[in-house]
Amino acid sequence: MSEILHASAKQSEGATLARVEPQLTDLLGMVRQARFLPNWATRMSARQSGQYLSRLRGRGMDYDESRPYQPGDDIRHFDWRVTARSSRPHTKTFREERERPVFCCVDYRRSMFFATQGVFKAVQAARLAALLSWRAELNGDRLGGLVFGEQEHHEVQPRRGQAATARWLKQLVAMAPACRLADQSPQAATADTLTEAVARLTRLAKPGSLVFVISDFRGLDDNGQKQLARLGLHADVALIAVHDAFEAALPELSQRLTVVGEERWVSLPSVSRTERGAYSARFESRMTRLKQFCRERRMLFGSITSTDEPLQSLQRLLSL
Repeated sequence: MSEILHASAKQSEGATLARVEPQLTDLLGMVRQARFLPNWATRMSARQSGQYLSRLRGRGMDYDESRPYQPGDDIRHFDWRVTARSSRPHTKTFREERERPVFCCVDYRRSMFFATQGVFKAVQAARLAALLSWRAELNGDRLGGLVFGEQEHHEVQPRRGQAATARWLKQLVAMAPACRLADQSPQAATADTLTEAVARLTRLAKPGSLVFVISDFRGLDDNGQKQLARLGLHADVALIAVHDAFEAALPELSQRLTVVGEERWVSLPSVSRTERGAYSARFESRMTRLKQFCRERRMLFGSITSTDEPLQSLQRLLSL
């Protein structure tokens, strides 16, 4: 009986850990689900809120040659140098790249290690990144990555193949414990960690790259938005905001609620309907500003909760 109880307790402990930190077997196994994601090697479109339509351009285009202009050619591809040299109008032709770099940027700041339902936001982010990474591998694209917390970050240069994808996923798993338990004192915290991560991405991602930034986007300021805008000038960018239901709306509390963490507890007083409304409005305002930012810069935007099924959520975001 004691052995059965011990095995049951160990199984329960493993299930709990899988909710707070990503597990390698889970991320590696998502290769099967990734086959059901849309293939961005072809042109894809994704509908945003309202009637705005955003488009991922697919693989980049490499210059092939210049040839005499033909009726119907895009005048934006006019080759003025060859035209001046030959005294005949010429236009540039392009061929599709055989592959494109795909980057996954995953936020492991302390705010991502939180949830009241489902899995921690960091676990959801890792699962989303795993699906996107395996889809890139299936496409034959080169995969690069960036994972960051308050005190450390790790960059992965774009590589192609299953081994490269597996190494990136192992890095996501390896960094999680330290980032979850990182010192959160004012001296250790970095206010502009997200901005710095996007700035690194801007340097890493070459023109034509496809970049997925998975975060709760807490603390995204004007500098961070400027860095994202710079990144969007030469790359296709998708922002995936992960949140917990508690962050979007407070529950109706008739008495004080105690929230317990690993090292401390917080007592929440009962709140009025007006206070709950103001709380929800602040969250909605933050999401609306982020959507508007993406809309103006033709970036994809998706909002995913800690209880959503990752595959279905990405299918909606990347749907044709």
